Amino acid sequence: MIVPDGYSDVPAGKIAAVVTHLEMTAPPARRDDPPGAWTLRKVDAPALPWYRDIFRRVGEDWLWFSRARMTDAELAAIIHAPGIEVYALVLDGRDEGLLELDFREPGQCELTYFGVTAPLIGTGAARFLMNRALEIAWSRDVRRVWVHTCTLDHPSAVAFYQRSGFRPFRRQIEIADDPRLDGTAPRTAAKHVPIIDSP
Repeated sequence: MIVPDGYSDVPAGKIAAVVTHLEMTAPPARRDDPPGAWTLRKVDAPALPWYRDIFRRVGEDWLWFSRARMTDAELAAIIHAPGIEVYALVLDGRDEGLLELDFREPGQCELTYFGVTAPLIGTGAARFLMNRALEIAWSRDVRRVWVHTCTLDHPSAVAFYQRSGFRPFRRQIEIADDPRLDGTAPRTAAKHVPIIDSP
């Protein structure tokens, strides 16, 4: 379905976002790491409570909801699948960032989830994490690395990905049930996205 020009109503109880897909087809010029005491830790066969906690702490205010709505079996089937790699950004012994790479499609790597917790936004931690993400991705036999973000995310996300070497190639509209109305996220999450739960 093609969304018509002009305004289209979004039903009460739903959220809508413009999704931008970005890609790179060759390794970008390396960017220096910012100063900081971060490290990267590979998390083999992530424990589900651990994954749910870091997913929530990184993504709740940006309304990351897809993995939060999954059953344990559904979540384990993805994050324990061959070709999925999960990493944590570590600061002072605490996991404060999430990087999930999907190598399941031959020749490609998707940055499925990427982000740092709120206290680390603007500190350079995301740049450090992106540098590691691109090093890992391009160390494999891939021809393309891609990611998508949306207007529910941090307002600088698209610009950050473009500075990292990604090029936008596709735009979509996503409409979904507001996760704050079914308890997936607290009603206080994502104050930049107002809740509209009645017409």
